[in-house]
This record gives sequence, structure tokens and C-alpha cells, in this order.
Amino acid sequence: MPSGLFAILDDVATLMDDVAMMSKVAGKKTAGLIGDDLAVNAEKASGFVSARELPVLWAITKGSFINKLIILPVAFLLSAYIPIAVTVILIMGGIYLAYEGAHKVYEYVFPHPHKKDAPKIENISKKEVLAREKGKIKSAIITDFILSVEIVIIALSSVSQSPLLTQIIVVSVIAFVATVGVYGIVAIIVRMDEFGTRLINMNKEENSFSDKAGRSLVWALPKVIKSLSFVGTIALILVSGGIFAHNIAFLHGVLENLPTLVVEFGIGLISGFLILSVAKVGMKLWKHISG
Repeated sequence: MPSGLFAILDDVATLMDDVAMMSKVAGKKTAGLIGDDLAVNAEKASGFVSARELPVLWAITKGSFINKLIILPVAFLLSAYIPIAVTVILIMGGIYLAYEGAHKVYEYVFPHPHKKDAPKIENISKKEVLAREKGKIKSAIITDFILSVEIVIIALSSVSQSPLLTQIIVVSVIAFVATVGVYGIVAIIVRMDEFGTRLINMNKEENSFSDKAGRSLVWALPKVIKSLSFVGTIALILVSGGIFAHNIAFLHGVLENLPTLVVEFGIGLISGFLILSVAKVGMKLWKHISG
């Protein structure tokens, strides 16, 4: 009996070692996309009335957990019975990520003026305010679903050669950490200005330490969100390039003498602009045909 117990404990310890090692690998591969998830959700969760920021963020977080509960079983079933589907979904996701990254770069390099209407003061009811809020929450959850699919599939692809139990534990851990980590950090970011205002109002002294710290936090919030957006764009391009480089045969070993990051960024950027060009031509043709 003791020897049997020790054998079970040894198997558990071996499994945990494998899980820890593979979680590191999967974590590295999904880090870029999680960074983009953070940038996107920081933008999505900001812009609400201060008192509603945390309730809105909690609603999005719950939606994100439900997304993972839907995605994870489907991903494991595909991995077990139709493994080629995981690669197909991965490449399709890479196309989407490359397009998004290239579109953001294009908008930055060739900005075009967006028509801005003069702000209108609207007298809307509480019911209408809540309806608009629900619409924004729904939009954020849909975006989270797309990014969650990619995070889960990328994590799953990095442990595809491991036993099914290891795959389930590793990918579930990555999905859980992604949700808690991303939305925990987003909560801190979106409350920076509120905390800064409290520091400013802490005492009546002019130019005190709390005033300076508070003003710095209020000033930093839009800069942090903008920086995250920049980092997220780079991450989109790198992740998409990595997906194409590792899953499309003729791209294997391209420019081996260059650093991997440079090659993956180049592949992601070039692919993204090709996809963006095709999309723009397609939209013009569609407008011409439907017009």
C-alpha cells in the first residue's frame, strides 16, 4: 500500500513538473497576445462614469470567464479528435491579428481625419444610459471572445505533443491567469485617475507631495493607455508572424541568420499589409457592385 501511494505521489509530482515547464512555454508564446488583450480591454473599460467603471469591468470579466468555459472544452475536443482544426483556427486567427496590426500601423502612418460632430448635451434617461452601457459591455465581451480563442489555441498548440491531461491543465491555467491578470491590471489602470483625484483632495495644502503624486496619476492615465495600444500593435504583428512562421511550411527557416523576433515581425508586417490590401480592394469592389 505505501509503495502504491508513493508511486501515485511520484506520478503527480512528474505531472506537476511537466505542467510547470509547459506553462512557461505556453506563457511565453501567449504573452504578446495577452499584452494586446490588456491594451484592448483598458481602452474598452475606460470612458465610463467613475462610479460605473468597476461594475462594468466586473461584468466584462464575468463574460470573459464564460467565454473561456465555452472555448476550452471545444478546443480540447478538437485537439483530441481533429488536431488539424487547431492549426487551421490558429492560421485564421493569425490572419485576423496581422490585419489588425497592419491596419493600426497604416492608421498611424497615414492618418485620415475623422469627422467629429460638435458634442451634444443629451437628456437621456437612466434606462437609456444602462442600455448603452450594456451595448459597450457586449462589444467588449465579443472582442474578448476573439482574443480568448487565439490565446487558448496558441497555448494549446505549444503543448500539442503532451498528454491530454497536461494539455487540459496547462491551457486552463493560462486561460485563468490571462483573465484574472488582464482584468486585474485593467482595474488598476482605469482607476488611476480616481485614485489621483483622491490624493489631490487629501489635504488643502498647495503643491504638497500628495498633490504632485495625484496630478501625475491623472496625467499618466491616457499616456499609459496610449502606450499599451502601441505595445499591443507590436504584439499583434509579432504573434501573427510567429503563427505563420511556425505553421506555414514554405516560411520555415526563412532568413535563419536574422534574430527570430526580427523575422517574425517582418513576416507579420508584410502579411498584414498584404491582407489589408486585399481587404481594401475587396471592400471597393463590393461597394462598386452593390452601388
